[in-house]
Amino acid sequence: MRARENRNLLLMVAPAIAVGAAFFLLPLARLAVVGASGPLGPQAYLKVVTNAQYFDALLSTIVLSVAVTATTLVIAGIAGVFLERNRFLGREALLSMLTLPLAFPGVVVGFMVIMLAGRTGIAGELSSLLGAGRLVFAYSMAGLFMGYLYFSIPRVILTIMAAAEKLDPALEEAARSLGAGPWRVVRDVILPALSPALIASGAICFATSMGAFGTAFTLATDIKVLPIVIYTEFTLLANIALAAALSMVLGIITWATLASSRALAGTTAAAAG
Repeated sequence: MRARENRNLLLMVAPAIAVGAAFFLLPLARLAVVGASGPLGPQAYLKVVTNAQYFDALLSTIVLSVAVTATTLVIAGIAGVFLERNRFLGREALLSMLTLPLAFPGVVVGFMVIMLAGRTGIAGELSSLLGAGRLVFAYSMAGLFMGYLYFSIPRVILTIMAAAEKLDPALEEAARSLGAGPWRVVRDVILPALSPALIASGAICFATSMGAFGTAFTLATDIKVLPIVIYTEFTLLANIALAAALSMVLGIITWATLASSRALAGTTAAAAG
């Protein structure tokens, strides 16, 4: 009987295993082999820290992703809790507008940033009318930050709203009855309860920002982030081995962040519970 159950379980998970092997494990293994097959051999994986150009690109990508994640968590955290707890005229329309960027690919987001802060953008027109000169920042890290923030907030705000729905108002009332002020309630009650959602959505936001390509490609005039460097090595320089090695490094950093967030979110959830 036990053997039959195990066999049935194996049959049920076999399609998932086959798909995972065909579309994830085998391409990943091939990528790792290609990365070590160039003139540098396995040393290509160290190129990202030994070469100033690649290291600067990696550092810029990490700093940008951290900044986008932190800003997104603050904005989406406040907005998510507010929208979940308050019902007002136009709430559904506002929520629809906040989640609208989910429908746009990265290239479209990049064009929207150009329309806002490009050489002929709205921000430049307004700054010129005010006598402050033409404001142009779409093609810099500031423009990329705005683009990443634009498509990161909707993903996080929906997660925060789902988590805020489960908050127990009685805990906050109990804290207030014991003399806790508003900020103390936020720090000691709301944030611990939302921590698993904040950590999980923050990790996804970081991972998305690390690997985002469409927006960076659209805006990449003076921007050096690792996805653009990988694209350049692969398509323009035909340095396939180094592009594969850089891709593996980017993937390992992203995977490590997601794995750490899962462990931390589980520990936080247990502590909060």
